[in-house]
Amino acid sequence: MDKASRVPWSIVARNLPEHARNPIHTDAGARAAGFNRALVAGVTTYAYCCHPIIERLGLDWVASGQAEVRFRAPVDDGSRLWIPVEDRPDGGLDVAVVCDGVGRPVVEVSAWRHHRGVGDQRPGEQLTEVTVRLDGEYGADYAARAGDEQSVCEDAGVVHPAVWPALANFVFHNQLARGSWIHTRSVVRHGALAPAGAEAVVSTTVLRRFRRRGERVVAEVVVRIEGTIVATVEHEAIIDLAEPGVES
Repeated sequence: MDKASRVPWSIVARNLPEHARNPIHTDAGARAAGFNRALVAGVTTYAYCCHPIIERLGLDWVASGQAEVRFRAPVDDGSRLWIPVEDRPDGGLDVAVVCDGVGRPVVEVSAWRHHRGVGDQRPGEQLTEVTVRLDGEYGADYAARAGDEQSVCEDAGVVHPAVWPALANFVFHNQLARGSWIHTRSVVRHGALAPAGAEAVVSTTVLRRFRRRGERVVAEVVVRIEGTIVATVEHEAIIDLAEPGVES
């Protein structure tokens, strides 16, 4: 790899209008929870991480890849991010998000060209199934609306991979969270390319509830188009903040 290709991609983080539904992504809501200003949605920082992954692995990853993402520290709205990528010994990629004033990566993602199994939904507490049209905030231009000029998904007319955890957030916000809440990690597996504008059925199973710096839930979200699984997301979030200033 030449020197130029080792220069980390950089972007200024910003929230999308729809994220104001979660008060933590507004200045007032973030301050009420003990933060300095609005936190950028985890799914948006994940969208930024998708940029170098798609650059390296292309639509193969969007169609059948896997990513494991952990949110290590909050990202303030307006922060400059640097996103280096390194090769893994197993053929995958490790992607980090580095932010001014934070001495460790604030987000860490490991990605592989092919997933490690998209199977049937695991047993647990079933939530209400929802049907969503994959356009607008759930379409091909998710990353573009967040400031990323990469157009691979838009050019191909397929849903951006950040939409899958965004759909999980939609379920958490509407069926699980109480007030402000924080997305902490996800394992995202892609089952097929999803055409922008398609109608998706989203099924969610709560796998585990526990307390650690607030009340947390782990759930499995399965997205189907015409009966075909296009993505699964194992999604974890703090759905009820125990005290101000809780970190993900």
